[in-house]
Amino acid sequence: MDSMDIISLPVEFDSQKIDGRFRLVNIAAQRAKELASGAEPKIQTKAKKVTTIAIQEAIANKIEFLTGDEAARAKEQSKKLAFRKLLEDRKRELDAEELSELEKDLNVYIKEKEESITADELFDSEE
Repeated sequence: MDSMDIISLPVEFDSQKIDGRFRLVNIAAQRAKELASGAEPKIQTKAKKVTTIAIQEAIANKIEFLTGDEAARAKEQSKKLAFRKLLEDRKRELDAEELSELEKDLNVYIKEKEESITADELFDSEE
């Protein structure tokens, strides 16, 4: 059987879990992106194309996905987490910048103090 035969064969899937071909295509497309980005396949297959592997995984019910209100809540939660991470990263950057500025100010202060102290003052303070 060549690849053209496979393409023309109807794809059978669990209609209790996946409610239509459109959903199957969306699930497989998202999974194909993950596979293309380096994710490991969840099934053993001879297929080489990420799209074929993704469809096979979806048909085998190896891909977890959310729909409806559950998907909307998860998407909103994901946005909140991404925003929170962005804020934390920015705060870390600012803290590092502020620390760097404080170190510079401290170095200038120490250098000025060292330059203003005479040799006599230095030895007098030790006694």
